[in-house]
Amino acid sequence: MKIKTQFPHPVREIENQWITLADGTRLAARIWLPEDAETKPVPAILEYLPYRKRDGTAVRDELTHPYFAGHGYASVRVDMRGNGESDGLMEDEYAPQEQADALEVIDWIARQPWCDGKLGMMGISWGGFNGLQVAALRPEPLKAIITLCSTDDRYADDIHYKGGNMLLENLGWAATMLSFSAAVPDPALVGERWREMWKHRLDNMPLLAETWLTHQHRDDYWKHGSINENYADIEAAVYMISGWGDSYIDTIPRMMENLSCPKKALLGPWMHKYPHFAIPDPAIGFLQEALRWWDYWLKDIDTGIMDEPPCTFYLQDGVPPAPKYLERPGEWVRTTSWPAPDEEIEWYPLTLSDTGLAPNSQLSEDRLIASPLTAGALQGEYIPLWFGADFPPDQRRDDGLSLTFDSEPYHYGLDILGQPTIDVDIASAAACGQLHVRLCDVAPSGESALITYGTLNLNLRDDPGTVTPPVPGETMHVQLPLDLIGYRLPKGHRLRIALSSASFPLVWSPRERADLILKAGTPTLRLPICKVETIPMPFEPPESATPCRIETLRQGAPKRTISEDVGSGEVTVTVEDDMGDIRFTDHGLRVEQKAREIYTSHPTDATRTRADIEWVYRASREEGDGAFAVEVTSRYHLHCDATTFYLSAEQRAFEGETLISDKSWEREIPRTAI
Repeated sequence: MKIKTQFPHPVREIENQWITLADGTRLAARIWLPEDAETKPVPAILEYLPYRKRDGTAVRDELTHPYFAGHGYASVRVDMRGNGESDGLMEDEYAPQEQADALEVIDWIARQPWCDGKLGMMGISWGGFNGLQVAALRPEPLKAIITLCSTDDRYADDIHYKGGNMLLENLGWAATMLSFSAAVPDPALVGERWREMWKHRLDNMPLLAETWLTHQHRDDYWKHGSINENYADIEAAVYMISGWGDSYIDTIPRMMENLSCPKKALLGPWMHKYPHFAIPDPAIGFLQEALRWWDYWLKDIDTGIMDEPPCTFYLQDGVPPAPKYLERPGEWVRTTSWPAPDEEIEWYPLTLSDTGLAPNSQLSEDRLIASPLTAGALQGEYIPLWFGADFPPDQRRDDGLSLTFDSEPYHYGLDILGQPTIDVDIASAAACGQLHVRLCDVAPSGESALITYGTLNLNLRDDPGTVTPPVPGETMHVQLPLDLIGYRLPKGHRLRIALSSASFPLVWSPRERADLILKAGTPTLRLPICKVETIPMPFEPPESATPCRIETLRQGAPKRTISEDVGSGEVTVTVEDDMGDIRFTDHGLRVEQKAREIYTSHPTDATRTRADIEWVYRASREEGDGAFAVEVTSRYHLHCDATTFYLSAEQRAFEGETLISDKSWEREIPRTAI
């Protein structure tokens, strides 16, 4: 990445700016401005997050926000209430209070002497979500947004549920937020009141997993903040971006089809990161692309960005499966719309048949799908996030625990772009069940690389808001779209469809092991084949502002391991999310964060499914007026029986050797849909 030190506009930084809301709450902002913005007002760009501007996002903030300021924008990074140096409490994600505060922040920014009254919002993940949610409220200054790795449907496509199955990330993210929300306000910015603020947060810490686990189907809780309830609410221009290595991809085709505002879409090879520093490469000049967007919508400069085809996709070349990729070779394509016209995307049907995966064929007999509840250990992380071994490795072990259908080799290869869809008739052996479908690339050597997948809770097969348990032995028709993908099957490789009745630890186990029957007939995979010509790299090389100055005291060491107790058959997946120990040299704040997630399942006994997660957070400053030292350990545990989830958590916080807070929770939550 090219580091830019000189910009068209010299930049002035306001390290900490208080924004006082109507109820007296002060939110903390970090602002970068062109030096002459007070006399020559400029448009503003807002990023609004709970992740602590002082340390949590400081490294990426300093790559990005000074760059925008240097090109003639006021770039404003605000911590939500209850986070970082901001006052108050945060009770939940995407709450009405969060959105109401954002409207006040936008109004405050638009009234500043350095702002010309026009504003854009940009964010990834949480910030991408609230960009869409705030746009749906139509604040007058907001003209455009860039939303990355976000969703239009909080139930269908977030970290809680997928296909109606509960993701283990539901508990994983609750544990992450239990730790993140216990982070200390920096005494160097808030003074002696830091202890009072910190203790107030610890004493009122929400148990987010309880809230999210209580809502097991798509109800009014999830409809709030889901813009697909009324796409017409959004009038601001929307640039939506994600990567094939991320989990927030299926929202893009829905928004491209249903939003009526000006819109563009971009999907590259990346994991859950901004595209100017994400892996796998090729990273792109995201900041230059963003400037083209902002200049067009906030400065009325015709940059040509709206003259280009609206959808840009990276077709990844098939490569040997690996738990981590630094680069994915491939080619770029553009489509004129989404859904793309027939001449750009052609649908190709293949039957799961007696002879494998083949066109115009038949399955003459019913087939059994009898996966142990331990199947799925090689799925990889739901959201590749911490630069660890997050991607799915060779799938052959899980393929062996599934019902599989292979195609003949494709001698000329195949370019796939879209959402492959499977239509099957199935029956469950129990009044519950899960169907998991993986599409894999099988090399001549036998290696099996995951291309894309889909998952479905059969209790919610017809409607994610209505629980309809399967009748044991009764045939059900299922149509399941797999995740959106752009993939180039290499010459001589085969396609494999793998059907399983469990996928752990991607999703929580069903109430009991429920084997499935794939019914005879013409179970069909519809495959979207890309007919669009590839184009040269359509983006400039990545650039950024000067990186944040940090001292690495201990390098992070993320890790993922799988172990099996041969005697019991239990399989345990352990994920270590270790972000290391760093010191910010400009202000001396030292932060260490690491987590251990342990997920265990038994091949036949669903009541032995369990999860244990521990986060450790340490922060300190060794000298000066803001000297302090704190440590917080946060834990979550979840297990179940056929009718109830048993959830427990604890959090212990110390200042030095002094115990400041010691909280514990015990909850029993009925199983209603899972």
